[in-house]
Amino acid sequence: MTHTEDPFTPPDPRAARRLRTHQALVRLTERHATGEHRIRWEHDRMPMPPLDALRRVTDLAAGSAPPESDAPTVDRDDLTAALTLVPWARAEFDQLEAGLLQMSKGRGMTWQEIAFGLGLGSAQAARQRHDRLRQRTDT
Repeated sequence: MTHTEDPFTPPDPRAARRLRTHQALVRLTERHATGEHRIRWEHDRMPMPPLDALRRVTDLAAGSAPPESDAPTVDRDDLTAALTLVPWARAEFDQLEAGLLQMSKGRGMTWQEIAFGLGLGSAQAARQRHDRLRQRTDT
């Protein structure tokens, strides 16, 4: 009997979340991937990156992207799958931004210059943003 089949062991919510996230990504790739993403899926079973999957479903649902001729329309399950991917995509974006901030500081940019680039009003706001990002990405 595996750990997950043991009725007396509580389920692992993190494992369940990871499985649901992966299933969401596979669903959206299978149903809505196009172009290079479709080729990667069909040849290598490589799903779309989370942010690309979110964009695709959002564009299809909003009507701003044309669906493939034989593709299914976006349904409630697709929207639920896309919502499931939001935390993953946000975490990836946070890591990207935190790295960019570190590189900017490492290349001699001031917090004021960084604040300007981010559209923030002050050097303090840029430092605070950096600190929040580090806290979220360090865990």
